[in-house]
Amino acid sequence: MGLDYKLVLWNKNKKKYDTIIGLGMLLYLVVFIGLTLAFNPEGTAETLIIRAFGSLAILILHVILIIGPLCRLNPKFLPLLYNRRHLGVSMFLAALVHGAFSIIHFHALGNVNPIYSIFTSNLDYGSLTNFPFQVLGFLALLILFFMASTSHDFFLKNLSPKIWKGLHMMVYVAYGLVILHVFLGAFQQETSMATMGILVIGFLLISGLHLTAAIKESKIDSSEGEKTDDGWLEVCNINEIAENRAKIFSIENERVAVFKYDGKLSAIHNVCKHQGGPLGEGKVVDGCVTCPWHGYQYLPENGQSPPPFTEKVCTYELRLENDTIYINPEGKPEGTEVEPITY
Repeated sequence: MGLDYKLVLWNKNKKKYDTIIGLGMLLYLVVFIGLTLAFNPEGTAETLIIRAFGSLAILILHVILIIGPLCRLNPKFLPLLYNRRHLGVSMFLAALVHGAFSIIHFHALGNVNPIYSIFTSNLDYGSLTNFPFQVLGFLALLILFFMASTSHDFFLKNLSPKIWKGLHMMVYVAYGLVILHVFLGAFQQETSMATMGILVIGFLLISGLHLTAAIKESKIDSSEGEKTDDGWLEVCNINEIAENRAKIFSIENERVAVFKYDGKLSAIHNVCKHQGGPLGEGKVVDGCVTCPWHGYQYLPENGQSPPPFTEKVCTYELRLENDTIYINPEGKPEGTEVEPITY
């Protein structure tokens, strides 16, 4: 969490994270090139580079797409989420090397503009065995470029988190284009059952994890408590909430987090203003609700980020009767002070 925009806020954890990414990418390239030279020494250097960086980009893309659901299923994976954008930029760079060498190798040797050649060298869009799959890869690369170039918090702030998040959901469009690009390329050029099998396994892994996470999340959305005569909702017994933690439940399709801290109870809207992180899955640190995704903080009694930060979320009234917590479903405007319940 930072007040001023900087290119990268380098700290010990970020340096460690990026070192692991860099070394992992280098190790993969060395192993891939070594195995390829051992089993297929007749291949050209250009083909080797294209395949090495292309397969690396696909591998990283799969890792990126499983981080989200893994974190929803087990908080132990949250450290992978903190700097996922760094991983996304690294993936784009690998894809860029693959794409650049492919364009040079297949489209830059004639008298036609290479980009124009991608779209005009093969117009057989009605054929499965001759579909211009390189067009799909180029479109995916454009989406990945857009996402990498707007990954900084400057764009997140100025576009608004909702618009920024929506635009970056295009990663799934890019993933679909990449899958078709690789599948059709392998089908047309090599009929590689191994490549197609790996793609299918990857797709099933991503789909399965997302489906499992969605089922888990649906239980939260169906956890709205019973209404009392005065319209308040029963949340849970106070002993069900751990110290400095929260209970998440749904109020009219909106998630709310009830926090227990320092002998007090407070309720705020569950969605972080930064990237929509689940505040209720975080904890109270130094008196502030701390988002588990990127560390954004809010005061539990008023939903405001401590100065000089300006983010605000809605607050809710609570009451405690015989160790049972009740909440007023009518939320207060963002940043409204609500007296905590003591127990």
